[in-house]
Amino acid sequence: MSTHSPTTAYRGAVVTPLRIIDDGLVVVARRRIAWVGTADEAERAGWGGLPERAVRAPAGGYLLPGLVDVHCHGGGGESFPDIDGPGRAMVAVMEHRRAGTTSLIASCVTAAPDILRRRTRVLADLCDAGELAGIHLEGPFISRERCGAQDPAFITAPDAELTRELIGLGRGHVVTMTLAPERPGATGDGGVIAALVEGGALPSFGHTDSGAAPVRAGLADAAFRIAARAGAGTPVRSTRPTATHLFNGMRPVHHRAPGPVPELLAAAASGRCVVELVGDGVHLDQTLVHSMFELLGRDGIVLVTDAMAAAGMPDGDYALGSQAVTVVDGVARLAGGAIAGGTAHLIDVVRTTWHGGVNLVDAVFAASRQGAGILGDESVGALAPGLRADLVVVDEELKPVMVVRRGEVVA
Repeated sequence: MSTHSPTTAYRGAVVTPLRIIDDGLVVVARRRIAWVGTADEAERAGWGGLPERAVRAPAGGYLLPGLVDVHCHGGGGESFPDIDGPGRAMVAVMEHRRAGTTSLIASCVTAAPDILRRRTRVLADLCDAGELAGIHLEGPFISRERCGAQDPAFITAPDAELTRELIGLGRGHVVTMTLAPERPGATGDGGVIAALVEGGALPSFGHTDSGAAPVRAGLADAAFRIAARAGAGTPVRSTRPTATHLFNGMRPVHHRAPGPVPELLAAAASGRCVVELVGDGVHLDQTLVHSMFELLGRDGIVLVTDAMAAAGMPDGDYALGSQAVTVVDGVARLAGGAIAGGTAHLIDVVRTTWHGGVNLVDAVFAASRQGAGILGDESVGALAPGLRADLVVVDEELKPVMVVRRGEVVA
C-alpha cells in the first residue's frame, strides 16, 4: 500500500451523481476530495499545474466514486458467514476492495443463534477498525418456502429479543436484517421490525412467500417507526427500508396471486423503499434490470453483488454458511440447483447493467450513492468536494486500473 503526496489529482471522464465531466479533474488533499471540475477550470480554481501532473485514466476511461456494496457474503475464497477471525474476513474484504468496492457491508446467512452471535462480534470489530462499513443479517426470520440457499434447519420464528441481542453485539454496525413480513412476530410493538428500528437498523423484506397484505403491513410498520424515531430527534440511517434481492428468493408475480413483488415495486416507485437488484446477468435478466430503472428510476434501486466466497476465484466447490456450493461457469448453485449467491464484483454488476442499456451515471449512482444512503454515511458514495477520497480509475470497459481508498492507493 502506498500513500499519496498531500495533494494529488486524477484526470479523466469524471462520473458524478448528475453527469459525466469530460476531461475532468478530481483533486485529493488530506484524504478528502478537495475539488472536482474540468481540467480547464483548475487554474482559475487555484489548482494550477495539477492537470499536467495528474494521474490519468486510460484513453476512453473514467473516474468513478468508490463503490458501496450493501449485500456481500464474501470473496477471494473466504465467506463472512464462516469466518472465525478477522484474518479470513479481510481476505474477502480485500478481494472486493481491489475491484473498486471501497465500502462493504458483510452479509451473514441463517444460522444457529450462537453462530450469529460469534460472527456479529468479529464483524463488528472490523467495522470499528474501519475495514467494513456495516453488517447485514440475512435471516434467520425468513420463509422456509423461499429460503433459497439458506439452510432451512436454522430458520426460526421472528424473535425480537434475539434481534436486540445481535444489534447490541454489533455495537451500532448492524445496518439491515432480511426478514419475511408474513411471519408472526415481524410487525407490531413487540416485533422484529420495531426492534430493528429501535436499534438503528433497517428491515429488508425478502426470502418471502408473502401475499400483498403482509408486505404492505410491514412497509407501513417500518415507515411509522422510522418516522417516529426521526421525529423524536433520534438519528436514523435512512427513511426507507429495503427489499433483499428483488425477484430472487420470493414468490413470483401471478395475476391472481400477485405476491410481494408488486407491493415492493409500488413502494420503491413512491419513495418508500429501496429495492436491491443483483444485476450480474445471472440472478436477473439484463432486460428486466433495464426495465426496473425505467419503471422506478435510479432513486428506487441499489445494485448489489450478493457475492459469496467464489467471487474472484475459479470454478469449484465452496461453502455458504452450512450449505455446500458448486460453481460452474461462474454460477454458484446448491446441489439441488438453487442459485447460491453471486460471483461478481460490484464493478462487474455496474458494467453488466450499463451494457444492458442503463445510463452509466445512473448505474454508478445505484452502486455508490444509493448504498451510502442506506448506510446513512454522507461521507462516501460520490466524487464531490468534502467527501472521503474513495475513487476508482477504470478503462473504457470499466476494468479497474487503480483503486484509491481514503486517499491511499490500495490497488
